[in-house]
Amino acid sequence: MTTDRFEVTRRIAASPSAIFDVLRSPKGHVAIDSSGMLQSAEGDPVSAVGDQFLVHMDREALGDLPMGRYDVTVIITRYEHDALLEWTISGTIQPPIRHLYGYRLEPGETGTLVTSYYDWSQIDDKYREAGVFPVIPKAGLRATLGILARTVA
Repeated sequence: MTTDRFEVTRRIAASPSAIFDVLRSPKGHVAIDSSGMLQSAEGDPVSAVGDQFLVHMDREALGDLPMGRYDVTVIITRYEHDALLEWTISGTIQPPIRHLYGYRLEPGETGTLVTSYYDWSQIDDKYREAGVFPVIPKAGLRATLGILARTVA
């Protein structure tokens, strides 16, 4: 059985606010990226659905497609301050792929339960048939949560 979505969860010893400050920042996305693709970013921290920022990418870090360096626009699709952040991207490949990335934050007594998810259920058949999804493996989400924990410690 296959799935078009996966998620990983980790308890991080920091407040939802401290974690969310990293997640809503373009530079924060670059700082916690475990894939090596995110090189730098431009823009202000997001604060609402529809907000956007630019990320300079390098697909050679994955070694799967010869895309080299390119830019994507991150577009916020769900936003709940200190609780939920979800986005999609638009960029070189058109029409947009429509895959989603996100974080859910749940406060607890010993920190924050952070869930990172990746959903490619809405991608066009054209992209599905290319056989490159998921772009980021589940282990990549786990590694990013590890970097996030270190970043907010």
